[in-house]
This record gives sequence, structure tokens and C-alpha cells, in this order.
Amino acid sequence: GAGGSPGRRGHRGARARTRRSSRRRPQRTRAARPCALRELRPMAAKAERVSSDIRAVQSNLESMRLSEGGKADGHSGSGDAGSKKASFTYNAEKVLGSGSFGIVYQARVVETNDSVAIKKVFQDKRYKNRELQIMRELRHPNVVELKHAFYTSGEKPGETYLNVVMEYCSDTVYRVMKHYNKMKQPVPHIFVQLYSYQMSRACAYIHAVGICHRDIKPQNLLVDGRSHTLKLCDFGSAKRLVRGEPNVAYICSRYYRAPELIFGATD
Repeated sequence: GAGGSPGRRGHRGARARTRRSSRRRPQRTRAARPCALRELRPMAAKAERVSSDIRAVQSNLESMRLSEGGKADGHSGSGDAGSKKASFTYNAEKVLGSGSFGIVYQARVVETNDSVAIKKVFQDKRYKNRELQIMRELRHPNVVELKHAFYTSGEKPGETYLNVVMEYCSDTVYRVMKHYNKMKQPVPHIFVQLYSYQMSRACAYIHAVGICHRDIKPQNLLVDGRSHTLKLCDFGSAKRLVRGEPNVAYICSRYYRAPELIFGATD
């Protein structure tokens, strides 16, 4: 009898510990489940929104691939500053950016109610504006479209400003990157692919016609917020390259400058 008693006490103790531990497990599970669900709901909603965006982007990418064989060069159509004379009235709405180059603002065309971007720069009468000349030659789905151009007088006598009217896009790659960085998330891989593909198309096109942009950076890559179509813009530093003619190496924003320019290449 004495020898078996500790064994029975041991069995009872083991059963008691088992009952206590089995009672504790459901409590931990019940407490954790609502917390996990609360965390998963916004994640699921966010994933659904991203999936929807990805479907739209993939559809747009497929459309662009189908049009890849289409004509990508030529001159702008109606409203081009170099082809047809047209009369338009613009109402300035807000400033989009400014700097040493001048000012860019969003405006609305009274006759059509379309939104446009107008770049206003000082025009030296002794020289032609190289940016305007280059943009007149470009026509591509991934290059910002020149719609019109006109001159206005400044406050001082003889002061003239060139106003370059272009299509308006609501976003830039820079703002897209900043948006995801603020949310502490990487830019979705499909967007990286889509933007890289379209930027490469734009560069291949302008290089094929002998133009070097010389200032490619996220701020100069416009993006349509709905279709994610990318447009290369700001040809203020662009130049037509001529074989044998030297070029300056100190060009392009420093952090986006090509390695060969950093080492002083001018060919």
C-alpha cells in the first residue's frame, strides 16, 4: 500500500496538470483570434485594391504591346505650334512647379474644357528655343505631347515669354515612389516593370531620332494615375547629338547622372 500511494498521487497530479493546461489553451486561442482577424481585414482589403490595380496595369501593358508595331514618329496634329494656327483660351488653375527654367502651371482650355500643362519660360529673341524645336519633332505614346505654343509679353518693355502647352498628367514616378515610401511599402513589382518598360520605349524612340534627353529622373517621368501610362517630359536639357561634335559632361541632375558623365565623357 505504501509503495503504490506516491504513484497514484503522481497520476492524479499529472491528470490535474493536463486538465489545467487543457483549460488554458482555448482561452489563448479565443483571445488571439479576434486580434488576428482585425489585422487581416485591412491587409485583405489592401491586397484586393492592389490586385485591382495590377489587373488594370496588365490590361494597359497588353494594349501597349499590341500597338508596338504602330507608327511612332511624325508631327503633332491639330494645335501643334509648328503646323496649324489655332486660337485657344487658357485659364490658369494652379502652379505645378517652378525653378530657374521658369514656371509650369495647370490650365484649362476654355474651348474644349481639357486640362493642360503650360511651361512658361523667358525667350531670348536672339535664339530659338531648343526645347520647342525638339518637341515639334517628337510623337510617341510615352513622350509628353506638344499641343500648342504661343508668346506673351512680360512686364518690362521688349520682354517676351514662350508658353509651351503640353498634355497634363496627374502624377510622376517620384510622387508614386514617395506615396509607397510614406506607407512603408515597396512600389509593387508590376508597377516597376511597367514604368521601366515604358521609359525604355521612350528612350529608344528619342535615341532613334538622334535626341538625347540628358535629364532623366523620377520627377521628369509623368504618370497617368488611372492607366499608369508613363510620359517622358521636360526636354529643356535635351539636345540633338551630332557625330564629332563635343558635348558638355556637366549635365543632368547629379544623383541621376550617367557614370560616363561623372568621369568627364564628352563624345
